[in-house]
Amino acid sequence: MSTMGLDSWAVDLKDVAAVYPFQGSEVLMVIILVVLWLGFHVYQMRAENAQWEDSSHNADDEGASGAIDRY
Repeated sequence: MSTMGLDSWAVDLKDVAAVYPFQGSEVLMVIILVVLWLGFHVYQMRAENAQWEDSSHNADDEGASGAIDRY
C-alpha cells in the first residue's frame, strides 16, 4: 500500500517531491518550540518563587528548630 505513489524505496529521493508532511517548515517548528520551552521555564521559575515566598513567610525560628529536632 502506497500513499505517495512509491512502490519501492529503492529510488533516488531527490526525484520524490515530499517524503514527510510539513517538509520545509522545520526551522519554524524549532523556533516555536524553543520559545515555548523558554516560556515554560519562566513560568515555572515564577511559580516556584511565589511558592517559596509564601512558605518563607510562614517559617519562624521556633518552628524550624522543632522541625530539626523532630528529625
